[in-house]
Amino acid sequence: MDTFFIGHGAPTVAIDASLPVRPFLQQWRENILGTKPRGILIISAHWETAEPTVTVVDQNDTINVFQMFPDPMPQLRYPAPGSPELANQVKELLIKGGFEQVKEEKCRGLDHGAWVPLILMYPNADVPVVELSIQTDKDGTHHYNMGKALAPLRDQGILIIGSGNATHNLQVLGSDNEPVFPWALAFDTWLKESLLDGRHDDVNHYNVKAPFPKMAHPSPEHFYPLHVALGAAGVKAKAELIHHSWSLASLSYASYRFAAAQ
Repeated sequence: MDTFFIGHGAPTVAIDASLPVRPFLQQWRENILGTKPRGILIISAHWETAEPTVTVVDQNDTINVFQMFPDPMPQLRYPAPGSPELANQVKELLIKGGFEQVKEEKCRGLDHGAWVPLILMYPNADVPVVELSIQTDKDGTHHYNMGKALAPLRDQGILIIGSGNATHNLQVLGSDNEPVFPWALAFDTWLKESLLDGRHDDVNHYNVKAPFPKMAHPSPEHFYPLHVALGAAGVKAKAELIHHSWSLASLSYASYRFAAAQ
């Protein structure tokens, strides 16, 4: 099973047909991954904890805080089953990989970084989903190593998805009628070239290697899911850009497949 990084963007991706990323996600099973996974491990930008934490639930709830959004956004739910068995595997693999403190979360539902893309990718909500948190006080290498520890899940048919954005600065947004801001384009292009060239260490140290890192990511939560997905595919993983679009002149929806070396 390949691993993936998905640009999830605004919550309204779930309902806004004008966003180009929406048909990409809707056509996921036809165009990207025809094999139905046994389970999904998703790393979302919207769950930050001090230590790696995994959801251990039989049935996922949906965190929907969008009551002020247009219908049907407030009513949307994604009732995917959980998988305590997969969650325990995640915990055991992380501990084996050197992460001494791995916690369990038994009450939390899926946040929109998880359920918004999944409601389009797997609308029947019939694949078990487990969510794993990020640690914003750590660095890219920490999250890459989390992915490396989780790599054995791929051989069990588990789909590992990082859900964030290649660029994410909500303080500097334009309009869809404007050209992409130069700093966003520079970072997005650097990321693409670094991934396609296999420069994983540069990506891990993006804060000193990339152009405009603090403009592209004033805080790292939307970028660290990429590091987990990349690490889970292995040292010599081959990256493929599978979708690319922009919103509001600065928000990149660049999405990648990471295939393990054969």
